[in-house]
Amino acid sequence: MGCGEKHETAKELMHPGARCIEAHETLDRAAQMMREMGVGALPICGPDDRLKGIITDRDIVIKCVAAGHDPAKVTAGEMATGLVWVDADAPVQEALIKMEKNQIRRLPVIENHRIVGMISEVDLAKHLPDDQLAEFVSRVYAGV
Repeated sequence: MGCGEKHETAKELMHPGARCIEAHETLDRAAQMMREMGVGALPICGPDDRLKGIITDRDIVIKCVAAGHDPAKVTAGEMATGLVWVDADAPVQEALIKMEKNQIRRLPVIENHRIVGMISEVDLAKHLPDDQLAEFVSRVYAGV
């Protein structure tokens, strides 16, 4: 589907193939993975390969480094809080509502209890009509 085409489900809108960091891995490893992949967030998965949370570059800086903790000793699992996700078959509007309600800019997409992708602001910018994108941005950033 190209730019401007209507997307019906979260799976059609998402960026496929999200790579998880395991819950036992340290935050310095998470930062390295983010740099290697050119992303600002990673889903956190447990040994059962199920989603446990998400960690952002901002979490590493604010909740770890700025708080005086060592990112080589804090694990991704320790930072996993407030799990929000959307089912792959959910309508795009449901994904937008979850992102707006929770003031988040990245949303894991789950299918058969496994993460299959992520919806980010970039995905929204590529695929949503300008008016819908502007409305989303104003709602998400209103609480910042």
